[in-house]
Amino acid sequence: MELIDVNGVPLELQRIAAPDGAQARAPIIFLHEGLGSVALWRDWPAQVCAATGRAGFAYSRRGYGRSAPIHDVRGKGRHRPDYMHKEALEVLPALLQALGIARPVLLGHSDGGTIALIHAAHHPVAACVAMAPHVIVEDISVQAIRQAREDWPLLRERLARYHDAVEVAFWQWNDIWLDPAFRDFDIRSECRRIADPVLALQGREDAYGTLAQVEQIAPTRGRFEMQVIEQCGHSPHKDQPALVTGRIAEFLAGLA
Repeated sequence: MELIDVNGVPLELQRIAAPDGAQARAPIIFLHEGLGSVALWRDWPAQVCAATGRAGFAYSRRGYGRSAPIHDVRGKGRHRPDYMHKEALEVLPALLQALGIARPVLLGHSDGGTIALIHAAHHPVAACVAMAPHVIVEDISVQAIRQAREDWPLLRERLARYHDAVEVAFWQWNDIWLDPAFRDFDIRSECRRIADPVLALQGREDAYGTLAQVEQIAPTRGRFEMQVIEQCGHSPHKDQPALVTGRIAEFLAGLA
């Protein structure tokens, strides 16, 4: 693990080497979920890199994992409704520049999937893989996140193993999702402008969103593939890891 300076903020970064003898291909950038971090991916990014013959980079967004915290996260540092756009259009480009990467494969889960889609709508990428992304705010999402707030005393102990500033990690996510101002969040029109290949994966039993979240991505310019995964909730890479890894490898193998 290392820390990389991005716009003056130290962010936790994990580098994953491509398999020995692999051809030079666009590396994969792993974008974690709303309560995720580098460590919470566990060894799955390495499995994907091995299966696809690519190098990879996983990083923790500010306030998550070992990255720098956000000061006064429930006050002046509180997220605004455009927080995922800022991550996609300000932080991620700066990270890619620091790494010397022009057109990566973006692979995001949940909030990370949304960030990947927003970035791909505005910048060229080799491909975009979005697992259980959020393109709109649904009642089912709000209900699940409200339940997470009620479960916070129990979640805190488990999450503290993965986040240096666990209070920041939880509240920056939970507060904004339950803010009435966030209910109008909608990136469907941006998704339709994506010109590069997109693979969207959604679990049939996802408690955080319906199939509309992937059905309504619908790019009008580029290649789009969608797969609904049975016996799967909000984390396809955890619930069906072999299937998901294989599907991603198949999709990336078909790139020009």
